[in-house]
Amino acid sequence: MKENTAILDIARRTIENEANAIQNLSTLLDYKFSDTVNHILNSKGRVVITGIGKSALIASKIVATLNSTGTPSIFMHAADAIHGDLGTIQENDTVICISRSGNTPEIKMLVPLIKKGGNILVGMTGNLESTLAKQSDFILNSFVEKEACPNNLAPTTSTTAQLVLGDALAICLLELRGFSSKDFAKYHPGGSLGKRLYLRVSDIAENNLKPQVAIDADVKTVIVEISEKMLGVTAVIENNKVVGIVTDGDIRRMLNKHDNIKGLTAKDIMTSNPKTIDNDMLAVKALDLMQSKGISQLLAIKDGTYLGVVHLHNLINEGII
Repeated sequence: MKENTAILDIARRTIENEANAIQNLSTLLDYKFSDTVNHILNSKGRVVITGIGKSALIASKIVATLNSTGTPSIFMHAADAIHGDLGTIQENDTVICISRSGNTPEIKMLVPLIKKGGNILVGMTGNLESTLAKQSDFILNSFVEKEACPNNLAPTTSTTAQLVLGDALAICLLELRGFSSKDFAKYHPGGSLGKRLYLRVSDIAENNLKPQVAIDADVKTVIVEISEKMLGVTAVIENNKVVGIVTDGDIRRMLNKHDNIKGLTAKDIMTSNPKTIDNDMLAVKALDLMQSKGISQLLAIKDGTYLGVVHLHNLINEGII
């Protein structure tokens, strides 16, 4: 069993090897890269990305990144392509073929077929003298000096370089398209990420009960309202406007302060000028406000009208936190 220091040395060496290769990758960028970006940006078709082995896995990830950032893309395995899946490629599609050597048998067989179909071929390879490089319309240079593998065999540094180059391509296209956070939310409607980008206060408040009492309501009425609506709070209303809020904490403080609560009303125990939030605001803004004020509820308001409550627990349940 190796000692911990030896294991850490191997890990650090691997990370440093890949970091140096990625740093060098930026020096290999040239107008062929920008020409590729402009071509895809102006293309009427999709981006079809293909590869074999570990490069195929990288191709699949790049496809996912492009799709999520506004560039329609599809993955095609190189081995499957030469056994019937070549029909995946449609007119006007741009094909990106990923291969470190650019000379694997499947790639050598696939490249002429792509060219025969009249599609633009982009070769992502570290071998500029390869079959892939020589037949590509555009070349993305993914050269690395050596793999992190001590035998220089297992695809490690080379696949990292391919992945980073794919990210650079996606981000260039994203920025040139003016792809915004709203666009991002459209492509990521599920999960906490999507909800942070599109879920609004109204989406939460409308599904909660709406606790409210009159300003002259007795304490028993206030306690019952808070208890029944199960949000730990009630709005205090006068002339159809919010004038205060009563929370569980206000009830506890009242009981500590008064031995006799008979005759007390909502007005006597409420907090005036409560914190509110516009019903149309993003739910994540409600979270920011709660955290900055150290509170767990906000009253949702629209044009001065009280519409309901958004609670910290709602944001937790929605995955915003």
